[in-house]
Amino acid sequence: MNSGEAPVLVASGLGWPEGPTVRPDGSVVFVESYRSQLTVVDAGGEMRRFAYTAGAPNACVLGGDGALYVCQNGGTVGPWRAAEMTAPSIQRVHEGGTAETLVTEIAGIALNGPNDLVFHADGRLIFTDPGTYNPDDPNPSYIFAIGPDGSTSLLVDFPEPVFPNGVAVEADGSIVWDESYTGHVGRLRPDGTTEDLGRMPGENPILDGMTVGADNRLYVTDLVAGGMHILRPDGTVDGFLACGGAPTNCIFDGETMWVTDAGALIVTEEPNSNGQLWRLRVPGGGAPTQRGTIRMGAA
Repeated sequence: MNSGEAPVLVASGLGWPEGPTVRPDGSVVFVESYRSQLTVVDAGGEMRRFAYTAGAPNACVLGGDGALYVCQNGGTVGPWRAAEMTAPSIQRVHEGGTAETLVTEIAGIALNGPNDLVFHADGRLIFTDPGTYNPDDPNPSYIFAIGPDGSTSLLVDFPEPVFPNGVAVEADGSIVWDESYTGHVGRLRPDGTTEDLGRMPGENPILDGMTVGADNRLYVTDLVAGGMHILRPDGTVDGFLACGGAPTNCIFDGETMWVTDAGALIVTEEPNSNGQLWRLRVPGGGAPTQRGTIRMGAA
């Protein structure tokens, strides 16, 4: 599959960008894990710090209250450690504000490293928690939810570590995720049953982010393949969309897709600034975006 147009480079020199979200004014906010911050690019292409979070924010999503909800992994990108480590958590922050910690544990389980998040149509904030990326000594793998009233629940307790990474919600309310360790995509149906949608193509697919198209196809970023696998709802691979060197996540805004890109899959104790932000047009565009609000804490 081809969008018919080449991706447009919008920003470069980024420190491991991930988890983009689009605000009503057309500006795009994304995390820069290596800089312990959220960054915003406005409609004119100007870039500035949105908010400092400490640690290593891994993804953000806009809420209905205008705040950004953030997966905070505590301060890691592989072997790299942040100058100011913090507790793995879900944070909430407004532009220029101080990050507020909402939860650090759910169902008696301390969060190891929240990675990606999305609002469900029912108002819940769904997020993956794979811990630190370390295939040789992996953390347990979970998917959690926070309700609009602040109640929390454990949705998936994986029997073996799979590193659930990107997460999205389908039109029927099903939750889908991808797995960095296995290269597989999974689904949790509203009735509680789970499905394996299969392994993505390639010798060693390392899946990261994902989003859902208006036609219910899934777009799954692959760090080593340099683009997004496109899946039909039954898991059949329907194409590939090339974009960037090591794409980390993607999101739709109408027929515009925004893609964060690490630039190159170089993960060392030293940070780098190889990251980029891309824009491309995908005919048909994406599924509607949900904007929930969590009523807990001081905000």
